[in-house]
Amino acid sequence: MSKLPVLIAGGGTVGLATAVFLGHHGVPSLVVERRTAPSNHPRALGLSPRTLEFFREVGLREELATVAVRSADLWRAEARTVAEVDRSQTPSASPILPAFSAVSPEAPSGHYPQDRIDTVLVPAARERGATVDFGVEVVGVDQDADMVSVTLSDGRVLSADYLVGADGARSSVRTALGIGTTGPGAIGDVTLNILFNADLVGHFGSMPTMTRIHHPDAAGILLAVGERRWVLHVRIPADETPSEERCAQAVRTAIGADVPVEIVSVLPWRATVRMAERFRSGRAFLVGDAARAVSPLGAFGLNTGLADAHNLAWKLAMVMAGQAGDRLLDSYHEERHAVAELVTKQARLRWENPRLHWDPTAVAERRAVGAWNGPLVTMGYRYASSAVIDPVVDVPSTEDLAASLDGAPGSRIPHGWLEGTDVSTVDLNESRFAVLAGPAGEDWCEAARKVGAARGMDLRAVRLDARGAAAVRLEDDGVMLLRPDGFIAWRTRQSANATVLDGVLTSVTGHSVALT
Repeated sequence: MSKLPVLIAGGGTVGLATAVFLGHHGVPSLVVERRTAPSNHPRALGLSPRTLEFFREVGLREELATVAVRSADLWRAEARTVAEVDRSQTPSASPILPAFSAVSPEAPSGHYPQDRIDTVLVPAARERGATVDFGVEVVGVDQDADMVSVTLSDGRVLSADYLVGADGARSSVRTALGIGTTGPGAIGDVTLNILFNADLVGHFGSMPTMTRIHHPDAAGILLAVGERRWVLHVRIPADETPSEERCAQAVRTAIGADVPVEIVSVLPWRATVRMAERFRSGRAFLVGDAARAVSPLGAFGLNTGLADAHNLAWKLAMVMAGQAGDRLLDSYHEERHAVAELVTKQARLRWENPRLHWDPTAVAERRAVGAWNGPLVTMGYRYASSAVIDPVVDVPSTEDLAASLDGAPGSRIPHGWLEGTDVSTVDLNESRFAVLAGPAGEDWCEAARKVGAARGMDLRAVRLDARGAAAVRLEDDGVMLLRPDGFIAWRTRQSANATVLDGVLTSVTGHSVALT
């Protein structure tokens, strides 16, 4: 068999998304997953607007919307049991989702159970050129300067240009690469994720999407993952066997009423905090839980893993197309390891004090311990790496997301709608590098066209009107270079100069050309 472009170890949500993002950039891949089929058990549920922007970019926003668990009563509650929930609450009185319209073209339609996301990603990956093999795992890795050799559990030995380890917290790829980890590992008690069917809406008439249960015999969290499908996260004493009947008893106790219950499956889990010391080793990369695992409160884990995949995919694609040098791949570790450190800290702070997450009024408490408001953790972080010129590292606010998306180098471009269209400024780069110029910046657009032609690069050139420029915080005579992932790589107000722009691209991509 000829050498593969990219082999992805792990066919969970992050691995499948990696294949989708690579395929979107024209790079086919092989995904191998040790399970014999996609998991039917919901795990993570929350997708941030930033994550939804990734799927908007690759044309999957409608497909994801169809699998979202919607609810007319999109609210959360706390009670001793479900039967004791105060149903005089309204969605507006206890909202789960903040208003994101000012900062993103996307907003969650509800919850997105991972098993439902995977039903979208498997066919999407295949449609974009990926092969997805179930019942196969990576058991050995060897590499040299030219390729990675991967041994699979079915006896095949395959060669690839690059390997992506998306095989979870106990990553065999990470182990094979000899990459160490830091962090305490497993923390807290073993928790059961009990998936069950029950017509709770039919019985009670109204149900929160999330309920914190305080009954001493079934304390935990109940989440909607389907029309009549629910998961209860509950701790059972270590000396008890989590039989189906014991799980059903815990569910009935949490409900507090005589409602027929069908246990579908049970998944034991334990919060884990662990981070790989390196996210890159030669031609191999770690994404998702293989790179870092965080405690669950905040729903940061899946969103961070998908951001890993999105960051890596365009960089691999550019290097493989000969439009970037190997140094661009180093920026994957530089950027995503720093984000992992931020996310790990924020998740741990919430694990130790849940009020920091659940109480929107706890601003002073968050500030005192260095906790960020939740949306900033998934959308407001900044990159400082070789792929950003003069990054502005510190965020202006750890509470106000709009204030932190201010057009600074290293931040995600601010969102604004172009007048009379359904096109956001977030869409302007169209998955490639783009030069955005203010109303007086036509000369910069001409310079961009010249540089793009010399590099054989599809470099977009967009001159914004006054409204568009204001939306992205760009002066009339200003210009910025937008990366394929929507992050600002550089900005200036100097006079248009093709040589300067070419030098910026050389610095960002690690690839130089002779500009004539």
